[in-house]
Amino acid sequence: MFQLRMKRDGRTLDHKTLEEIRLMAVERVREGEKPSEVIAAYGFSRTTIYKWLKASSGRGKGLKALRATRGTGRPRTLTAAQERQIFRWINGRDPRQYGLDFGLWTRAIVVTLIEQKFGVRLGVTAVGALLAKLGLTPQKPLQRAYQRDAQAIERWQRESYPDIAAQAKREDADIFFWDESGFRADTVHGKTWGIRGKTPVVQRPGQRQSVSAASAVNSRGAFWFCVYQGALNAELFVELLEQMMKGRKKPVHLVLDSLPAHKKANVREYVQSTEGKLSLHFLPGYAPELNPDELLNGDIKRAVSQARPRDRQAMKSATRKWLHRRQKQPGLGQLVPCASCSICRSLTFS
Repeated sequence: MFQLRMKRDGRTLDHKTLEEIRLMAVERVREGEKPSEVIAAYGFSRTTIYKWLKASSGRGKGLKALRATRGTGRPRTLTAAQERQIFRWINGRDPRQYGLDFGLWTRAIVVTLIEQKFGVRLGVTAVGALLAKLGLTPQKPLQRAYQRDAQAIERWQRESYPDIAAQAKREDADIFFWDESGFRADTVHGKTWGIRGKTPVVQRPGQRQSVSAASAVNSRGAFWFCVYQGALNAELFVELLEQMMKGRKKPVHLVLDSLPAHKKANVREYVQSTEGKLSLHFLPGYAPELNPDELLNGDIKRAVSQARPRDRQAMKSATRKWLHRRQKQPGLGQLVPCASCSICRSLTFS
């Protein structure tokens, strides 16, 4: 008659359970039971019990040798201090600052930098795991012009704008941020749905069709706008300012970028003719994030692009339609279109 005994894989048991089995098995053998019968009762290989007995009989160890211990695993390639240094190298920095040729961080670039600095060669997968551990993720970066003057931007935020705000408060004036933007019918923003592996096709005009818009927004959500064609010059800018200022009772402090058309002599002459009713304040160069009107322009571009206008006339209509829709949204505040403007009146819509 054969006795079937099930073999147990100790790797499937947790460390605490294995420790209890080892201690109980050795104790039973010490109390007189046969080692082969004891280990068979637990379902382990016959040779396992003898390894446990040998370990527990060592000098100065006893049953302590059977206790579970934490595995040390593979030793760290980089120290904790080195990992923190890698984070400082990458966070807010450019690979070119370290003599590397590429302007964006990739795992391969980090591999090269670690090898140069620490003399340690890591795999691309290991570097990816390290970056994730450090809380770094691959992202599409924002673009900043290298001509930016960081000190001028800081000075504007710390000194210039607070002075403008204080002056506007004393004068009971409004502060508006001004910007112009161009919109093209052949530009595609956003995504659409399609079958996996088959890129959808969006119809667009074969010829370039574009319109422009000028707008001014303030912190209370009010904004003025005008749709026009062509590039902005000083004469057109003066006409837009005249239409914006028409009927306004409060003085206006207008914050805008340093486009050459904004600083021409005839512009200065018009501002002086308002006798303090209009003041222009120029932002530091290459700092679009300081102008909240940029957000409005981005919103317009997405909306007009998704409307898929097929010609310039449809683009004009879509742009004005979107702006008038904003007028009906109370959360955005007051919208002041320049419907009486000679520029806007010259645009005809179907």
